[in-house]
Amino acid sequence: MIDVENSGMRTKAIHGGEAILKTLGHHSAPICQTSTYSFKNVKDAANAFTDCGEGKYHPAHIYARLSHDNGWIIEEKMALLEGGESAIAYNSGMGAISGVVMGLLKTGDHILHSPSLYGGTHSFLYHTCKQFGITAQSVDLNDSKELNKAIKQKTKMIYIETPSNPTLAIFDIEKIAKIAHKKGILVVVDNTFMTPILQKPLSLGADIVIHSATKYISGHGDVVAGVVVSNRDLIEKIRPNTIELGAYIPPFSAWLLSRGVKTLSLRMKQHCENAMIIAKYLEKHELVESVIYPGLPSFPQYKLAKKQMLDFGGMISFNLKGGLESAELFLNSLNLFTLAVSLGSVDSLAESPALMTHSVIPKEDREAAGIPDGLIRLSVGIEDVDDLISDLEHAFTKVKESQK
Repeated sequence: MIDVENSGMRTKAIHGGEAILKTLGHHSAPICQTSTYSFKNVKDAANAFTDCGEGKYHPAHIYARLSHDNGWIIEEKMALLEGGESAIAYNSGMGAISGVVMGLLKTGDHILHSPSLYGGTHSFLYHTCKQFGITAQSVDLNDSKELNKAIKQKTKMIYIETPSNPTLAIFDIEKIAKIAHKKGILVVVDNTFMTPILQKPLSLGADIVIHSATKYISGHGDVVAGVVVSNRDLIEKIRPNTIELGAYIPPFSAWLLSRGVKTLSLRMKQHCENAMIIAKYLEKHELVESVIYPGLPSFPQYKLAKKQMLDFGGMISFNLKGGLESAELFLNSLNLFTLAVSLGSVDSLAESPALMTHSVIPKEDREAAGIPDGLIRLSVGIEDVDDLISDLEHAFTKVKESQK
């Protein structure tokens, strides 16, 4: 009998969490599209509710807001892939982020975070958390002196995006975790850009891993979801808050994730291959001031990227000459690249952080975080790379013509 827990990544992604299918007599997981569950008798029902209790994990399905087979399958897959003990799936990436913070912190607690964050995360930390008396502070987490200086008595969590969105700045998880754990601080890593195929935060010392599973885990741009992976104790501290706020993943979304994650390894390989070719092309283009891609030797943290990541991902940011006006024309001239937020789909996407994903952040804060007006973020898909380069070249030609 194959031990899935000790198998390879592709095997875990395909077979993890699916032992239940043999019991059900299914080769492929069905969608458990039911709002409530029935019981054989009153005793079984009473036992289910007794075992559930306040703040306890339920061993049997009672109601779809609490649990269902589709949720259990994707949770086990993600725990296996990340090397964690347990996981909980959410109805969005923001649900996962807020679930972790609200489930573990209280009024008066303090969060330190990496300088450049996804706009929704930044808004949550500085607006929603503020309403509940939880404060947040940006700090260069790679600067040990600055990090130690920023840590307060009430600092309970260090939140890291690595690579960050959209600057692709990388933070040394192992180094940060050692500093944090000496002071009893939890380390949370958003691993959305890398996925467990390319980066293993838990093995580097992180306590919790978060995914906006909407992106690469799904891979097809047709579901919004989130996943949190950690040890069992932390997951069970987070779970009650998640359930009570109604943030648990719906069955159909969980089913889509379970299907999408089965091809994750194959997709990530092609994303990385295409992105490297495009990054090298952009680096040589006369209209590009700078290219931000961890796989380029010119990337400031190239050595750390090689140490911490297994490959360099499918995300590229580059600064276009001509600022906001040129960036807008460039994006409007693309055909294969879809003008859209989000990332990680099999098809390629492009966006302007200044006008779209990070527009909620004040201009001075954006620029201080390395997000100028001319910055363009690409989510490189798995199409034929020559076709993607032709599309980019067409857009560059339009910008060049406008600058004459």
